[in-house]
Amino acid sequence: MKNIVMLGAPGAGKGTHSALISSEYGIPHISTGDILRANIKEGTELGKLAESYIVKGALVPDDVVIGLVADRLAQPDAQNGYVLDGFPRTIAQAEALDKVARIDIAINIDVSFDIIVGRLSGRRVCSCGATCHVSTLGGSEVCPKCGKQLYIRDDDKPETVRARLQVYLEQTAPLIDFYRNKGVLVDIDACGTIQEDFAKIKKVLE
Repeated sequence: MKNIVMLGAPGAGKGTHSALISSEYGIPHISTGDILRANIKEGTELGKLAESYIVKGALVPDDVVIGLVADRLAQPDAQNGYVLDGFPRTIAQAEALDKVARIDIAINIDVSFDIIVGRLSGRRVCSCGATCHVSTLGGSEVCPKCGKQLYIRDDDKPETVRARLQVYLEQTAPLIDFYRNKGVLVDIDACGTIQEDFAKIKKVLE
């Protein structure tokens, strides 16, 4: 199996398709958020270092994140391939990753920003943990699971989504050309259903 990096804007479906790839091919779905939480919970040296930045509200430096990622990629379950979700986010991170890992394919989940804004700003959450979309609620504003009032997260408000997309354009979108120039980029036009889009991904992996 291959070592895969997933690219795409916030809300494009990187996490969803990473999980599907992991399940279909039996390779680990690796996200930096999960790595950080696991190392902090386990009290590793890198975890303690990362936590010292997080508690101050500061970004964890690239060298610490790369160290955590390198440790995770060295684990036995990642020796036959893996899918990296949400990392790298910048050219500097991609260059550092190149020194500790071989990336076979970078999959760019390509979705129009208008669709992403519609997806994310239509998302509603409940204090019970349920998440749903206004398109499935038929005008209702209560949770279909428990009946409580649904709300929109600050992160999902249209103006916040557009601000996140602008950050993506400035910091992360350049990775598309970085991996294209290496000859490992594959663009997936993800305008269909999850099943239709995943079928396209499977074609490039087989």
